[in-house]
Amino acid sequence: MSSNPVAETVASLMPRAKAELTELVAFKSVADFDQFPRSESEGAANWAADALRAEGFQDVALLDTPDGTQSVYGLLPGPEGAKTVLLYAHYDVQPPLDEAGWATPPFELTERDGRWYGRGAADCKGGLVMHLLALRALGANGGVPVHVKVIVEGSEEQGTGGLERYAEEHPELLAADTIVIGDAGNFRVGVPTVTASLRGMTLLHVRVDTLEGNLHSGQFGGAAPDALGALIRVLDSLRAEDGSTTVDGLTATSRWDGLQYDEEQFRKDAKVLDGVGLIGSGTVADRIWARPAVTVLGIDCPPVIGATPSVQAGARALVSLRVPAGVDAAEATKLLQAHLEAHTPWGARVHTEQIGQGQPFRADTASPAYAAMAEAMSAAYDGAEMQYAGQGGSIPLCNTLASLYPRAEILLIGLSEPEAQIHAVNESVSPEELERLAVAEALFLRNYAAS
Repeated sequence: MSSNPVAETVASLMPRAKAELTELVAFKSVADFDQFPRSESEGAANWAADALRAEGFQDVALLDTPDGTQSVYGLLPGPEGAKTVLLYAHYDVQPPLDEAGWATPPFELTERDGRWYGRGAADCKGGLVMHLLALRALGANGGVPVHVKVIVEGSEEQGTGGLERYAEEHPELLAADTIVIGDAGNFRVGVPTVTASLRGMTLLHVRVDTLEGNLHSGQFGGAAPDALGALIRVLDSLRAEDGSTTVDGLTATSRWDGLQYDEEQFRKDAKVLDGVGLIGSGTVADRIWARPAVTVLGIDCPPVIGATPSVQAGARALVSLRVPAGVDAAEATKLLQAHLEAHTPWGARVHTEQIGQGQPFRADTASPAYAAMAEAMSAAYDGAEMQYAGQGGSIPLCNTLASLYPRAEILLIGLSEPEAQIHAVNESVSPEELERLAVAEALFLRNYAAS
């Protein structure tokens, strides 16, 4: 990294950043209070609020959002007449999944092979630390030249929309000239990247019922309709032979024109087993950034151990549909529900319930803020040119903010590059990426103030 006062300050702050991320990761802040104590999320929220107060933020508040979680807000005033920039991160995390699969405890930040491991280290507790580093570096080198608002969400991973609805009810709160979402990631380590497109998402519970109660499979099997079999059939209808998503009425042939993703590199990043093929058609970028993708996230049915010889009366699944930019998530939800109802066999009763939804997003990359970020990222990454990529995941708040503040420029950066393995076991963050991106964000705020 080129030597400059901001970069030198960030480098000197990295031990503090590691200590803070260790404290944050220790909170088991999964916003599913049936699985994890609410007190863990409240602890993380209070940590974020205290951190903002320590940096001189005003009006720091824990916002009680309609989904029963808390988001953290604060305002750091800048010079009179300066522009306003909103910085976003979230403190809630995904469940650790199979804790036995972690090489080290998921809620203990652990350094190994040059990376810091722990749930939320990259997604997105590290994003909050990145914002703090950038602001501290500016504070030590002439001050922060813009008004800064920070919002730290408490339920992003659940897709329950609490902050979106709160923002709609308080539209003045998050108003800004530019919004930096710290919840994306570089295309890979060392490649400075802004995310120009996000797929949206919808989540459905699907229940199939066929009988008043389970039946002996020897006595009734072969004629009695099996609810689990019916569920398997309807879920299979969501994919073509090559694995492409097939939802009746939903276009699945769009193309991605930006940065491309080498297929062999994708296989390595996704850790696809030898001999197992990728699914879908078109380029990898088409499949993960520009087209819909259905995933069966879970099925309620008897486990193998303890199963009895029974025809199942009912079965349930959780289905996710990723929705590409240009497609309305609400319309995609209706198409998915209609497809499931139309393809359920044998007259079985099917019931669908939507439990989460987020709209896709496409950025305006020709805006002045993007020019300021390109210059900043090039400086932070030793002259490397900033790249534009898509992201298969969704950040539901993006479209809410774009709707509320149509003149605001929205940029997506962050720490979730492929090696980070977000949402999987052994999630980690590269401290070098954290350092460089904090420098880039600080330089961006300075460049943007002068633009």
